[in-house]
Amino acid sequence: MKNRRIVLASHPHGVPAPDNFRLVEEDIRPLADGEVRTRNRVFAIDPAIRGLLDEGDGTYLPSVPLGGLIPTMVLGEVVESRNPAFAVGDHARGFIGWEEQSIIAADNFACENVKIDPTMPLTAYMGALGWSGITAYVGLKRIGEMKAGDTVVVSAAAGAVGSVAGQVARLAGCRAVGIASTEKIAEVTGDLRYDAAVDYKTADDLGAAVREACGGKGADIYFDNVGGRILDTMLMNMADFGRIVVCGMVANYNSQNDPYPIRNLWQVLVNRITMRGFLAYEHLDMLEEAQQQLGDWIRTGALRATENVATGIESAPDAFIRLMSGQTRGKTIVRLDPDVTTLDGFAPV
Repeated sequence: MKNRRIVLASHPHGVPAPDNFRLVEEDIRPLADGEVRTRNRVFAIDPAIRGLLDEGDGTYLPSVPLGGLIPTMVLGEVVESRNPAFAVGDHARGFIGWEEQSIIAADNFACENVKIDPTMPLTAYMGALGWSGITAYVGLKRIGEMKAGDTVVVSAAAGAVGSVAGQVARLAGCRAVGIASTEKIAEVTGDLRYDAAVDYKTADDLGAAVREACGGKGADIYFDNVGGRILDTMLMNMADFGRIVVCGMVANYNSQNDPYPIRNLWQVLVNRITMRGFLAYEHLDMLEEAQQQLGDWIRTGALRATENVATGIESAPDAFIRLMSGQTRGKTIVRLDPDVTTLDGFAPV
């Protein structure tokens, strides 16, 4: 039996290019005890993967060697199982890679048996109802210690995590302020229903624009998806005892060897700021709560999940390149087959 996979052909320099990737076909080995084989239905396309494609280990996961599978979260239907926790027909979600079929070991650190709601599109389980939404929920509630009345600023506000984070903040009774590029501002205050938005590309004084959007005061929580200049600006615009939730550093992912210099770290002391990075996978005790609440909000329309979906394994490199070029909104997803349902046309109950 053959399996088509996308592997790393060469290390990117800056924004990835098509020739950094190669589609290959390989045999599938027999299962060992504790493993399942899935027919993959959906890939998550995530910016954090960019750091794994450089030479050397500069992030929290190992770098991909030349010829190695491009890693990502996958959602697949179990077609063979030697793991008692999974039956044929179940849906397994795990951190594997861009391939049509996967063998998932019992010790895969993100492996779970996902209970699919047949009324919910499958792509949602890779986006707002998957680890992007869970990351937003855990980051705000546990790391940010969010409470009603807080002013919450979110960068990359129209992105996979940011598009959920702002809505979670608003639904918790907070003032939600989004930072985004010019072409995404209307969506941030429109479909995503942020209370205010700041255009980081056109603002003459980004700090002043953020303070105005926050009602003339500092932010209680800054949910950081980008790092770089925006993080440096937000350090100067935090309330006393504010919390900076460090989720991502997309501004540096294409230039990890020459990151933007942070000059305002002194403000952590001046305003007694708590600044903490986190990985949602390390907070599995919140998984059930997050999925239940996010699912309820999506079903009723209280939370509007956004996604851009490509079809077929061949489309994965282009989807990733568009993501790393800043051309996407919401969660970037690849569905392996055109019959996989998406949120486009999904009607809340």
